[in-house]
Amino acid sequence: MCRLWHDGPVACVAVETVQSRVRVVVAARTLLRSTAGAAADAAGGAVAVAGGATAGHELAVDLGEGEDVVVEKTVGVATSRDLAISEASVAAVRTARDAPAFGEVLAAHASAWAELWRRFGLDLDGDAWTALAVRVHLVQLLQALSPHTTDLDVGVPARGLHGEAYRGHVFWDELFVFPLLDLRLPELTRSLLLYRWRRLPEARRRALRLGARGALFPWQSGSDGREETPPELLNPRSGRWVPDHSARQYHINVAIAYNVWQHWQVTGDLGFLVRHGAELLVETARFFASLATLDPATGCFDLRGVMGPDEFHDGYPDRPGEGVDNNAYLNVMASWALARAGEVHRLLGPSLGGGLWERIGLHEDELVRWEQVGRGLTVPFLRNGLLAQFAGYDDLVELDWAAYRRRYGDIGRLDLILEAEGDSTNRYQVSKQADTLMLLFLLPAEEFTAVVRRMGYAFDPGSIPATVEHYLARTSHGSTLSRVAHAWVLARTDRTRSWRLLQQALAGDLDAHGGTTSRGIHLGAMAGSVDLLERCYTGLHAAGDVLHLNPLLPDELPRLGLVLRYRNHVLTVDVDHDELRIRSAAGPAAPVTIAFRDDRRRLQAGRSVRFGLRRRPATAGRAPKEPLGPIGRRRGPATVARDG
Repeated sequence: MCRLWHDGPVACVAVETVQSRVRVVVAARTLLRSTAGAAADAAGGAVAVAGGATAGHELAVDLGEGEDVVVEKTVGVATSRDLAISEASVAAVRTARDAPAFGEVLAAHASAWAELWRRFGLDLDGDAWTALAVRVHLVQLLQALSPHTTDLDVGVPARGLHGEAYRGHVFWDELFVFPLLDLRLPELTRSLLLYRWRRLPEARRRALRLGARGALFPWQSGSDGREETPPELLNPRSGRWVPDHSARQYHINVAIAYNVWQHWQVTGDLGFLVRHGAELLVETARFFASLATLDPATGCFDLRGVMGPDEFHDGYPDRPGEGVDNNAYLNVMASWALARAGEVHRLLGPSLGGGLWERIGLHEDELVRWEQVGRGLTVPFLRNGLLAQFAGYDDLVELDWAAYRRRYGDIGRLDLILEAEGDSTNRYQVSKQADTLMLLFLLPAEEFTAVVRRMGYAFDPGSIPATVEHYLARTSHGSTLSRVAHAWVLARTDRTRSWRLLQQALAGDLDAHGGTTSRGIHLGAMAGSVDLLERCYTGLHAAGDVLHLNPLLPDELPRLGLVLRYRNHVLTVDVDHDELRIRSAAGPAAPVTIAFRDDRRRLQAGRSVRFGLRRRPATAGRAPKEPLGPIGRRRGPATVARDG
């Protein structure tokens, strides 16, 4: 539906979306002025034009030789979903008709952006290109997600609002976006998390269709939270439509649980946790606990028929499309999510959470099941003792990477290359992006080690550098998210390589040649690259009512300054290679604890703290050339030992 009309000096167009029946109205006011002072506007004898799909004005002004004319068009936009309006047409017309002159509108626009830059800006010394790229990424992020978004029922579209790729669907990319927003505009993160909470009924229905309890969110979500992943995708190399089984990426639940928990850790927003966050944590935990099956031979719980973040393996060579078993990332993070659900139940107790527990039917026997499954999930290991991406990964063929690079140059999308050759990535030890290493992207090494040990494995954190090298050598970087994650996990062991990968991540959408940026920017990679500077290189994470920092800047970054929000404090953080300085703006916020390694200080609003940094050599902690030995043997038929 499209309707055109005029309302005095304002031309209007109204349309209605086909499925959701949302009414959108655009109203325009046009003024002309010459340097001689002559003026014409839509109220002064203009001829109305409304034909085809356009509505406008024909305006005339007398001009002498050498005179200029200024055309000023002001547009008001309203939709039937807007708040505090009576009707979209009335709201759009009033906005356009009553708008101030261009100079005032421009000043208000500049002021709004100045406030956003105060909240989101980073002060980088040393590399002008990096600083410029970061600002470009922030502009793109804030065009898609801004304070205006907090009033909308929307998620984080993987391509922002910038193109038609992925049909505007919402994936797991918010996992890379929310950490940046939590520390800058937490009320926006809260609103975006409500997109998931409102779609719990549909997620519950999806879990039920799989014979599971709880909620399973879709890999690709749209307006109502249904699974929107297409069953096929076109391989442009072969011209064939090939099956798309990525809806088996149940790790979407991990991303949502992680985002909820991190928002709580950063903000301390108990109201959100009680009303929304706890339910999301419980229902994701329920799903994993009911999906897990006990293997009598090992006494462990398995998660079978899944896909990890890698996306190159939708099954085993003889069972394509059926998923793989015991993906390490999924199993470890599912154990983490089960523990967080139990923790929030203890935290809220019967006084704060009683109504919720009763409404969703949460009983003691279910809590016991969470504990059993969380501690008993299988963690697969390679024969050399390193974490296995999934059970049976060791049995896959090694790819001749050099040969494929010589033949194809860019081999990021090995899945499409091999399919065109009549082959499949299911046969090889290859990854499109970080999979196992996502564990180290999400969890500090100490927390990751604690989770795996809680699961009963005598895990040696000294094997982490070798694990990073093992999988980095087998990754094609076919996703823009890949270099963000790998730059992160290299930051403590090889700062030079980490910085190089960050530069590549920053350039991903700036040079669209040969890429897919023309169909939309990659919002997760853009936010994630900024978050690398903000959290990774500062060693920043919030846990247990403490804001931890442990800076280790790359040599290419002499100094970093940023402004963060944590537990109602506005913190100015300034760090170089010698000192960490944190200042809290004056205000009513209660004191918080800031920690640098083992040094903990209480910080009051209006005060500051300083920490001296001991400079580490740039090569410290690099991975050994040979992988570490096995971490132990488990009793019985399985290959890796459990403790206790």
